[in-house]
Amino acid sequence: MDIYSELAKKTVEEYLIKKTLPDGKKLPAELLNKRVGCFVSIHQKDNGDLRGCIGTIRPVYKNLGGEIIANTIEAAFHDPRFNPINKSELGNLKYSVDVLKEPEKISSQKELDAKKYGVIVKSQDGSRTGLLLPDLDGIDNIETQISIAKEKAGILPEEDVLLYRFKSERHE
Repeated sequence: MDIYSELAKKTVEEYLIKKTLPDGKKLPAELLNKRVGCFVSIHQKDNGDLRGCIGTIRPVYKNLGGEIIANTIEAAFHDPRFNPINKSELGNLKYSVDVLKEPEKISSQKELDAKKYGVIVKSQDGSRTGLLLPDLDGIDNIETQISIAKEKAGILPEEDVLLYRFKSERHE
């Protein structure tokens, strides 16, 4: 576990046990000196099932540490797909943090690779956006990747979308 995923773990534990959050001023310089979007994913250790995944495409907070803390709280307690994490689960959770590189607009899905790039889909009017991280278990083709991103955004399968790709750096 590196400092990124360790911060996510510490955030959930402190929130559930102490009702506090990690001190954002006492974080390593690597987390204080970067300003990028990130996604926090929480899985069960025993079966790999997802328990929460929330993030930001572009930075919202003043540094990466703040992004990780805020996105961890959202993933652990406010992901609408799951019940909030509770104390009894703490020993069976694993955390990963995907630090996103700048998205680039692409003209065709031929420019995607589900293992190498994440995908962002936007509705034509820009009102709905969906994202899927790269290199996810069970997602091995771009059609599936785009389909899931559209579903997450509430975009119908037959709707045309604007496509963006990005790379990410995964920390576990």
